[in-house]
Amino acid sequence: MNKALTATEYNFPGQVGVYHGKVRDVYNMGDKLIMVATDRISAFDVILPKGIPFKGQMLNQIASKFLDATTDICPNWKLATPDPMVTIGVMCEGFPVEMIVRGYLCGSAWRAYKSGVREICGVHLPEGMKENQKFPEPIITPTTKAEIGEHDQDISKEEILAKGLATPEEYALLEKYTLELFKRGTEIAAERGLILVDTKYEFGKHNGQIYLMDEIHTPDSSRYFYSEGYEERFLKGEPQKQLSKEFVREWLMENGFQGKEGQQVPEMTDEIVTNISERYIELYEHITGEKFVRETTEDISARIEKNVNDYLKACQ
Repeated sequence: MNKALTATEYNFPGQVGVYHGKVRDVYNMGDKLIMVATDRISAFDVILPKGIPFKGQMLNQIASKFLDATTDICPNWKLATPDPMVTIGVMCEGFPVEMIVRGYLCGSAWRAYKSGVREICGVHLPEGMKENQKFPEPIITPTTKAEIGEHDQDISKEEILAKGLATPEEYALLEKYTLELFKRGTEIAAERGLILVDTKYEFGKHNGQIYLMDEIHTPDSSRYFYSEGYEERFLKGEPQKQLSKEFVREWLMENGFQGKEGQQVPEMTDEIVTNISERYIELYEHITGEKFVRETTEDISARIEKNVNDYLKACQ
């Protein structure tokens, strides 16, 4: 298996800055961004000590496909994908919130609900719901966008407006885009025998217009169930067969880690790393309907540098 690419430190011609996120390294070119999807993996807002081979390639290619498939709903930042692990796009001024949309009660929302919480981000939840139950209509539960080492915090529409993080007109458009994108993602997933359970979107402004940014409908930003057997498992109260990063969180929790102070990340053996990689490939092939082509190379970093530089030269 390929060696994971977990760190990059390029200096592209015209580069004015770089930001290393939890998973992506973003190179500021002034009028555009070069986003490298590394093989890093995070959970509970913590970057895990080992990378997952091919993960960056999978995330970047899934996001690229969905960005292309949703341009009729809203404009997005993508200009080109010169390398399997790279997307180049227009510079946007991001809103400091993530728009999370949920079609089903599960994950962190279910954990909160089970503890007695009946309101998330200002959204009231009905009594008597069960784990993995479908909401009557999708709900939007935004969070703040955390810096590295910090945790995202739930935030309501009212708080977003009160803090001036978006104007009422901007937020109305963010909600509209979020629900329409989720509807499109749900339809595409259904064609592949999957249920898009929940996901998150990030938006920014470019030349005064709201753009969709970053990734979309990837296993890092989304949760999928298999359609087949969903109803039967739900009625029996059994866990759903799912494709998402939740299995990584569950493995961490089973080994006593939830990102809290003083907790140690469990050992990531080669077997664990390989299993995670194969699960990501499984999702890629299901959601795209295409066989995953493993981009193997001796030096991933050098390949990326060459492909990006070739693209930049061609744009001159």
